[in-house]
Amino acid sequence: MDKIINKLFDELWPICRSIAGPGFDNSLAILGKHIPFKIKKIKSGKKVFDWKVPKEWELLSAELFTEKGKLIISTKDSNLHVLNFSEPYSGLVSYDELNKHLFSNQNLPGAVPYVTSYYKNNWGLCMSHNKRKKLNKNIKYRVSIKTKKKDGFIKYGSYFLKGKTKETIIITSYLCHPSMANNELSGPLVMVALYKKLLNLKKRHFNYHFLIWPETIGAISFLANTKKKEINNIFAGLVLSCLGGPKKKIIFKHSRKNWLGEETYIDNLVNFFVMKKPKKFKDRDFSPSWGSDERQLCSPNINLPVVQVSKTFYGEYKEYHTSFDNKSFMNIKSLIHSIDNIFLFIKFMELNKNNLKPVIKGGEPMLGKRDLYPGINSVAKQEEQKKLIINNTTSLDNLLKIISLLDGNRNLIEISNFLNIDIEELINTIEILLQKKLVKY
Repeated sequence: MDKIINKLFDELWPICRSIAGPGFDNSLAILGKHIPFKIKKIKSGKKVFDWKVPKEWELLSAELFTEKGKLIISTKDSNLHVLNFSEPYSGLVSYDELNKHLFSNQNLPGAVPYVTSYYKNNWGLCMSHNKRKKLNKNIKYRVSIKTKKKDGFIKYGSYFLKGKTKETIIITSYLCHPSMANNELSGPLVMVALYKKLLNLKKRHFNYHFLIWPETIGAISFLANTKKKEINNIFAGLVLSCLGGPKKKIIFKHSRKNWLGEETYIDNLVNFFVMKKPKKFKDRDFSPSWGSDERQLCSPNINLPVVQVSKTFYGEYKEYHTSFDNKSFMNIKSLIHSIDNIFLFIKFMELNKNNLKPVIKGGEPMLGKRDLYPGINSVAKQEEQKKLIINNTTSLDNLLKIISLLDGNRNLIEISNFLNIDIEELINTIEILLQKKLVKY
């Protein structure tokens, strides 16, 4: 999986994305090789709730020169050197005029910041603060920003992976930031991996609706143009954001429903994981003031049971929205760690919803013929046998207890709490029992 993720990152990284335009379209086409998205379109100018769909934007080039022609910055070096959604501009300007249209980050002076102006016409350039401080205030500068805006569409990718019920889990991420790794590409890359894993998961209880869009306006466009019946079938959701970086724990941001004191299946499951595996999982409260598309999906009058999943998240690391948020910072191994732990959560969510039943109509199953019981039985070795590890997964003692409790009347949370058993040990044991056809959905 890491080779696939690594290659996909390298394909997506150079593209200058924005909320609408060829950069987004080309990136979506690349992801479409891995997830067979249907492309949904909403016309520029159309009202979506309180918002209006913007025009498409394309960067051709952006450069800054001294009046004598010395190159200072160019988008050939970084897509972040231009204000995203900048108007075109060409001309000779004074330092004072140029300075009004320059953006830098004095808190991280060596990095180029990511700055946008989607809904207000402006032109601008971005550079490191170190470089900005070296500009000569007594000369003029030549600005060359070549961009295009045109009526077109906001687009998003949608793929529906069917399960056996009407209950749907939405898995969303965004694809609109150029040249950023953790804050941009980590979400789509984790989505691709989760899709491939879920595709191989047999007898899925839930439907899984994969949605990839430009942040904020994409989520709003989806909600405004999706039938109420389909929205009502959304049982829970995961918003994937900032899933790489140096932090070790998966962090769940609870839903708005949880914030307001309402119980939901997914929020309860988050609480359970945080309690059982505090070294791997952490939670935080919902907040409408800072975040990703959970703000739209959990907004009043929508209020879906959707949680955000992150690791090294926005505002908590200094490289956020700068050129220092690169592949080295994100770290492919960190992504693989996130993929494995999020899929563990999803597998538990699936199995917990299915109250598993024994296949055998009566009596204990004969485990020996399935290589799940020692061939030699001895009173002298009884205590040793209880601790014997079966299939590198669980002790014989726990195996027998789990089999006894899987009677169709208990879910996994109840079994885990009753036995005080590790989540991964429980899931792996149940997968063996399913494989050996000792239990069924």
